Amino acid sequence: MDLTSDAFDEAVEPGGAPRSRYGELLGALARLDVASLREALAEEATAAGATFGTDGEDEHFRLDPVPRLIEWEEWAPLGAGLAQRATALDRFIADVYGEREIVAAGVVPARAVETCDHHEPRVAQLPPAPVRVAVAGLDVVRGPDGRFRVLEDNVRTPSGFAYVLAARELLDRHLPPWLADGRVSFAPAIDLLARSLRAAAPDDVDDPSIAVLTDGRGNSAWYEHDRVARMLEIPLVELDDLSVRRGRLMARNGNTHVPVDVVYRRTDEDRLTNADGELTDVGAALIEPLSNGTLSCVNAFGAGIADDKLIHAYVEDMVRFYLGEEPLLPSVPTYDPCDEDRREEILDRIDELVVKPRSGFGGRGVVVGPHAEPGDVRSAARALAERPEDFVAQELVMLSTHPTSVDDRLEPRHVDLRPFAFGGDRFEAAPGGVTRVALDRGALVVNASQRGGAKDTWVMA
Repeated sequence: MDLTSDAFDEAVEPGGAPRSRYGELLGALARLDVASLREALAEEATAAGATFGTDGEDEHFRLDPVPRLIEWEEWAPLGAGLAQRATALDRFIADVYGEREIVAAGVVPARAVETCDHHEPRVAQLPPAPVRVAVAGLDVVRGPDGRFRVLEDNVRTPSGFAYVLAARELLDRHLPPWLADGRVSFAPAIDLLARSLRAAAPDDVDDPSIAVLTDGRGNSAWYEHDRVARMLEIPLVELDDLSVRRGRLMARNGNTHVPVDVVYRRTDEDRLTNADGELTDVGAALIEPLSNGTLSCVNAFGAGIADDKLIHAYVEDMVRFYLGEEPLLPSVPTYDPCDEDRREEILDRIDELVVKPRSGFGGRGVVVGPHAEPGDVRSAARALAERPEDFVAQELVMLSTHPTSVDDRLEPRHVDLRPFAFGGDRFEAAPGGVTRVALDRGALVVNASQRGGAKDTWVMA
């Protein structure tokens, strides 16, 4: 089922006139061979090493040649909402592993916390992390009413901001330079990341030594790990490069070993402990200096509780509870199937809703009711009725569409936006982000693992 006609068109007004600066952009693209341009971008991305692994294999960075334009008047409130939300999530993580005031107040159910896959009680035994969230990547969608909403929160190991830099460099080689007049630079994202990492240092460290911890080339976002390390001029290390001496973490850097105060963890393993409460390999490597207070890890262990898809239902309440403010950026309404009355409502409307595995990622296991095969909807209903604690249901938001290169023409495809907010003394969102695009007609799952592509996102002042 293709419901594209019901979606908000990012580039074209309902009457058919181009929005804002899209007239110039679409006019320029009409004079180019977009199919050849798309192929050239793919070749250049691969040559630059800008690949993203899916299902164990490297694939080229599927960069669409049509950038998304967002006027500053729209970006400013969106950026403020992102910073506000990330601040509340950071407070929530600290509270969960501290006094749990939000649970005591009845704002977030204890059950929602205790049953979260990424709730790690052992984290509460560590010294409080100076920065729980250094990087937040929130998945934002725009519905038919034109309003932005947050579909999911990502603070465990969000990836993508280095791919924004790659996308911009690639596009700028091919598009007329005058199209970028007034475009706000995304380059400050690296400075914001550096500020966040420095702020995460243990309290008595003024000039911290920082390292990026990676799984190596087998990690899907290896390109980003390598690029960040090079841009920040800090070591890129793997677990085999780490050791502990006199309670401090040491990292092999060339032929020497250097002390490390802050680890920017980018490993696929994001837990301190496994399901049995035993230390993971990453946890075992870092636990001693973390316990001694000589090391900080960001994003902090235990932060994944804020990614939980059921916890997402309470983020607007977190903003009110911790900040005493009304949310600037709403969530997509999310429902808890463990509530018996709510479960009956979900089952009655399951062909209208989106059902997600509570701890899933990458779009896997998601059933979009109006788009799914009847058999898949029935299977989702049975699974949700039998194991309500394993799922959440969300209202379907018809994602906005954007002109996208398909063969030798432009066609509308559904998109979302992953912008990035960087923490520390305060949260600040970098202007722009990765616009993810579902390349198949009518598809609503935009993840790279589901054959999605990407667009550069230009904030225009």
